[in-house]
Amino acid sequence: MTDSERIYQLRDELHEHNHRYYVLNQPTISDQDFDRLMHELQQLEALHPELYDPNSPTQRVGSDINQDFRQVRHRYPMLSLANTYSPQDVEEWYRQVERSLGGEAFEVCCELKYDGLSISLTYDHGRLVRGVTRGDGVQGDDVTENVKTIRSIPLVLSSDGLPESFEIRGEVLMPWTSFERLNREREQREEPLFANPRNAASGTLKSQKSEVVARRGLDAYLYYLLGEELPADGHYENLQAAASWGFKISQGMKKVQTLQGILDYIAYWDTERRNLPVATDGIVLKVNSLRQQRHLGFTAKSPRWAIAYKFKAEREETRLLQVTYQVGRTGAVTPVANMEPVQLAGTTVRRATLNNEDFMRQLDLHEGDYVYVEKGGEIIPKIVGVNLERRSATARPVEFASRCPECGTALVRYDGEAAHYCPNDTGCPPQLKGRIEHFIARRAMNIVSLGPETVDDYWRRGLIRNPADLYELRVQQLCGSDRSRMKSARNVIDGIHRSLDVPFERVLFALGIRFVGETSARLLARHFKSMDALQQATLAELLDVEGVGEVIARSIITYFHDPQNAMLVERLRSYGLQMQLSAEQMQPQGHELQGLSVVISGVFRHHSRDEYKLMIEQHGGKNVGSISGKTSLVLAGDNMGPAKLEKANKLGVRIVSEDEFLAMLTTDDNATEDKEEE
Repeated sequence: MTDSERIYQLRDELHEHNHRYYVLNQPTISDQDFDRLMHELQQLEALHPELYDPNSPTQRVGSDINQDFRQVRHRYPMLSLANTYSPQDVEEWYRQVERSLGGEAFEVCCELKYDGLSISLTYDHGRLVRGVTRGDGVQGDDVTENVKTIRSIPLVLSSDGLPESFEIRGEVLMPWTSFERLNREREQREEPLFANPRNAASGTLKSQKSEVVARRGLDAYLYYLLGEELPADGHYENLQAAASWGFKISQGMKKVQTLQGILDYIAYWDTERRNLPVATDGIVLKVNSLRQQRHLGFTAKSPRWAIAYKFKAEREETRLLQVTYQVGRTGAVTPVANMEPVQLAGTTVRRATLNNEDFMRQLDLHEGDYVYVEKGGEIIPKIVGVNLERRSATARPVEFASRCPECGTALVRYDGEAAHYCPNDTGCPPQLKGRIEHFIARRAMNIVSLGPETVDDYWRRGLIRNPADLYELRVQQLCGSDRSRMKSARNVIDGIHRSLDVPFERVLFALGIRFVGETSARLLARHFKSMDALQQATLAELLDVEGVGEVIARSIITYFHDPQNAMLVERLRSYGLQMQLSAEQMQPQGHELQGLSVVISGVFRHHSRDEYKLMIEQHGGKNVGSISGKTSLVLAGDNMGPAKLEKANKLGVRIVSEDEFLAMLTTDDNATEDKEEE
């Protein structure tokens, strides 16, 4: 068998295994065998780039290349459904359909209403060619590359009898398990939590990096088929056909012929939905016949042949016992309501976040209040109101803490910030321990042999008090008196040693300077090139960095002016951490872009946006974020943002493709080499 034949064979096998695992839930091979086949395909495709296929199973892992989403007009408008909240409204809709059809018999397809992000998928000749969000119903964002990472969405269909071209619509969802895992990770990094799976799914699908989408574990259920050559007149029957082609369709679909059948379906799923792996917020009712749908038509905003019944959010009343305060890694102080236990959406709820002082003031919380707690489609309980009728006449308002509950330092609130902070970042225990946990994180120093539990253990044993202490740990301290933990101790020390190779921009991020995230750390590292230069930077010099505002700039100055932080940096330097850009990053590669301001836009094939930004700097250019009359050229990848394209054309700014840009740099490199040889 030739390599090309094996590539095609592996693609077919992996598509089938994906379908069995993610759609049918009936895997026929082990994860290890699946990974082995995938690895073989990746190796063969690397040897044969001429056989590249955008719908290969290997494309599901996503890319770290940033992308701008272009707008695509829907062939069929994606209208919203009219909502109803009572059985009486459902009956009114049903009777209206009866009247409009003149007494003709009709069936209703009952489906679960999934709480996610609407998506339109287009297939030509059995291959996925486009995925577009609902947008405003007329046009949406092209998120095809992100959609490809969702493993329950088939990339290639192999069934017979497929329409030559069709569109299928559905909902992109984040299952509860993925949602809870994502929020745990965000909580550990002190990032804002997603309120519910829908927000998480929406934020993920609109991520600029498909690699992020692949990692977060989205799912999709498809619920409507459109096209010129559909298999049947029945909506239900068309979806059964779609399921046979490889699509994951709505769970629990049922055809009914009576109003009572609809009401029984609603009553069943109002309870049973709590056992589903994904969030639902209602029921969708559709007249089943497409012919009858066309007869019923549309209003200006929604179809007359369909309606959504929304479940009521679960709400319970319980008593507020006290408000306590948690201190995070950055010093942010979060108020938490501690309540008498109450059953809500199948779980016992005792605590709910109160977000910040402004949120507490809006609720007008008093000591001992009886409060209303909701989950609705949300996993995070929240207080949504107070029962004023049960408030004691002597109850006093709950006052936000004025001092840190951990170290007693007076709290501060920065301009433009909703949160209060403990400024004692060098002496407040939760902040100190949190900074170590942040330091070892995958996106920082990536010391994977350590975790929060291990950090807590070392902290309690007095082995570490700041990140620099990690580099003084020895195997003998960690392996136990009986040396039973020798292997794990060596793994920890080896992991710490490997972190010495982590590049400067991630070292800077790992320091945990308040308000300095991954992106700003990268920008600062590229601008100042070394820790020494950054430490000596003035406010004006910091503000000159693209993306750095006054809050970040002042936080950096405050950080480095603290003697303990300065000492920490010096200790880390002495242990061998990277304190400047690598020689390769700092080495000029040419002068072709000398004095030019370059804007990057679109999706790229050969290099990531970060790599292109580095190339621009190495060849004498300057990266700028927006197009203006001073812009020299635009490096345009696929799907360049339409607004940027229009502005560039209007201002007469030169637009170069990815290949043209690389040719420019190659020409310059060759000229430099020729000059050196002379």
